[in-house]
Amino acid sequence: MHESVATSGRTRADGLSGSERALREPGIGVVVPYDFALDRELWRWCRPGATLHLTRTPHLPLPVGMAQARAVRAPGAVSQATHDLSTVLPSVVAYGCTSGSFVAGVDGEVALREAIVEAGAPAAVTTSGAAVAALRALGVRRVAVVTPYDESVTDSLGRFLAQAGLEVVGTGHLGLVGEIWTVPEAVTADLVRRTVRAGAEAVFISCTNLRTYDILAPLEAELGIPVLSANQVTLWQALGAVGLTAVGPGQVLLEHQPAVGAEGTISRLDGEGRT
Repeated sequence: MHESVATSGRTRADGLSGSERALREPGIGVVVPYDFALDRELWRWCRPGATLHLTRTPHLPLPVGMAQARAVRAPGAVSQATHDLSTVLPSVVAYGCTSGSFVAGVDGEVALREAIVEAGAPAAVTTSGAAVAALRALGVRRVAVVTPYDESVTDSLGRFLAQAGLEVVGTGHLGLVGEIWTVPEAVTADLVRRTVRAGAEAVFISCTNLRTYDILAPLEAELGIPVLSANQVTLWQALGAVGLTAVGPGQVLLEHQPAVGAEGTISRLDGEGRT
């Protein structure tokens, strides 16, 4: 009896036995800002067989804006949040904040991924990097952008996308400085309709704190172009990084797989996939 237990409980370098490892679902660590309120929406893109582990950056008395975007990407906050997730051994850590990952430009997005990996994550993605990866996967060059932010933060997103080689052909924003999670999806959908311009090959809806799951497929059917959102692209790439697929009926992006090699926007502990 003792011999049988010893054999089945043989441990690996990570301290888990073979049977314990077989029972573990692939874990997706998600670092979100302190005001994030849409945990349930993130889960909707997950199939059985994957699990999310969320943690938040430290609270700050700041309205949504450029200062907040810079604060929630601060190296100390991001490193600590990554360390906080390390005990549950996530297979990848996603930085789930659009503005925090685009406010420092393309180089800043890469640096953010690198910081997460250096803090111990086996792989790292960000919302803004995932948005670029998603648009590339769809062959999109001209994109309309919808945000809940004020004009300055929206303009910063436009500059980031331009640096990434994309052309922003229309923008719409709500001018909000807080409680973005309370915006009804119908309001967001109406803003998408009013923002789309001739020549737009896709729409990107920014902000992980904005509800979008139930409007993406209907808007795509109505407008005839892909409609992507921050939470969608984040889960699409994070799950893809560990060989899984997201679920979202009728969502065009989910018919494609994210790039995982040197051309992708995934950083890994072994150095592969860094851009």
